Amino acid sequence: MKVVLQRVSSAAVSVEGKEVSSIQMGFLVLVGIEKEDGLEDLRWLSRKITQMRVFRDENGRMNAALKEADGALLVVSQFTLQASTKKGNRPSYVKAADPSISMPLYEAFVAQLEQDMGRSVQTGIFGADMQVSSVNDGPVTLVIDSKLKR
Repeated sequence: MKVVLQRVSSAAVSVEGKEVSSIQMGFLVLVGIEKEDGLEDLRWLSRKITQMRVFRDENGRMNAALKEADGALLVVSQFTLQASTKKGNRPSYVKAADPSISMPLYEAFVAQLEQDMGRSVQTGIFGADMQVSSVNDGPVTLVIDSKLKR
């Protein structure tokens, strides 16, 4: 699994012109699931995301984790994160998991994040044509890959 993790002061997802979810301060998590991903990947990523110390502490330093900062999560599926651009100008998505695999893993990922956070997580709509808006804070943007463990 790959995620793009953006620290945001706000983020929202709309589908067909209607807002379906939004958060204030926290992380916008774009997640791409590949064919070989499993429960170990999502558990590792959930721990990494919820424990990432990039929020301001009482001294204004990037030293607090999401839960300590009372931040929120907005998780959006994005199969294009699994694109290969090695050959030509048209991305290949052969590594991306089929929805029959990726949808249950996405749902399990959200459930794991909720368990690790101890509260609900906002989401986009899996497979929908979504419009995602965000106000990046910092900006702080991290790319994390569960296969590379970084």
